Amino acid sequence: MESALELAIEIKQLTKVYDGKVNALDGVDLTVKAAGIFALLGPNGSGKTTLMRVLTTQFRPTAGVARAFGYDVVKDDAKVRKIIGYVPQEMSVWTDITGFENLLIYAKIYGVPSSRRTKSIWEALQSMGMDDVANGPVKKYSGGMIRRLEIACALLIKPRILFLDEPTLGLDPSARKAVWQNLETFKREFGTTVFFNTHYMDEADQYSDEVAIINQGRIVKSGTASELKCSLRSEIITFALADRGNDSRNPSKSMADPGLKLKLLEKIKALDLIDDASLQASNLDVVVEDGDVALPAIIEVLRCEGIRLERIRVTKPTLDDVFLKYAGMRHPKKQERNAA
Repeated sequence: MESALELAIEIKQLTKVYDGKVNALDGVDLTVKAAGIFALLGPNGSGKTTLMRVLTTQFRPTAGVARAFGYDVVKDDAKVRKIIGYVPQEMSVWTDITGFENLLIYAKIYGVPSSRRTKSIWEALQSMGMDDVANGPVKKYSGGMIRRLEIACALLIKPRILFLDEPTLGLDPSARKAVWQNLETFKREFGTTVFFNTHYMDEADQYSDEVAIINQGRIVKSGTASELKCSLRSEIITFALADRGNDSRNPSKSMADPGLKLKLLEKIKALDLIDDASLQASNLDVVVEDGDVALPAIIEVLRCEGIRLERIRVTKPTLDDVFLKYAGMRHPKKQERNAA
């Protein structure tokens, strides 16, 4: 049982109603461990940004309780603001001045004592790898450099919790990687908890310690990325079938034959270990709970039908699959997901 001291964020039955009728948050229950990286996933309009703005004291909840390291975000809002950093989606720096000058402005806003400002600014710049370009005009920075500068501004006070709203939106893969390398280094050094929203499933999978999926204002699933993927309890086995129409010994039997395809699917689906199966052209996709157990039985059916195999591929569930299932969105076509 976790104690409150181990939690960076504790939320109970949090509700936010707009205009008396729109439930942006509908009884959210959530805990976030201290000193970890937490990813919040959800479709547009699911409540992600509203939840973050409640936690950063920008919005007042309609009901429920949210605490940051034990401080109530409503009753203790001033104390909460002293221990958090926040980087919104929108640009939050000035482009007509230098990077250093931007941090100087934020240092004054945050109330960093004048005796410590220069040291704090350079530490924040170095933590995001921006010290070499600090005296250059921001209008000449790349998108990735601007994002790292914005995060550096939020790191000035070495926050206990750093909130990032779509931190790498629109950045190329190398810029995204640079942002996360710097964030991970800062987290390790200062023990900061990172709470971020993202639409990049690979980013959540690779960098987060825990993930939660929100949909229609409710947390519908949470756990580590591995736990969420395992929760689907399914694998997809793709069989590339040799077309028997090219076999001179059986010229009339081809995978283009609807009767042959129907017969094959019926036999595959009749197996106890099979959840679903589909056949597109010469690709047979079979959804199973345990590929290692189901594979021999499927191969035996194909052998009995005299169908030769060109190759077999087993696809494990991805975080995209998890998101599509628990966010209530349309599942992608199997032939698209398993395309080479």
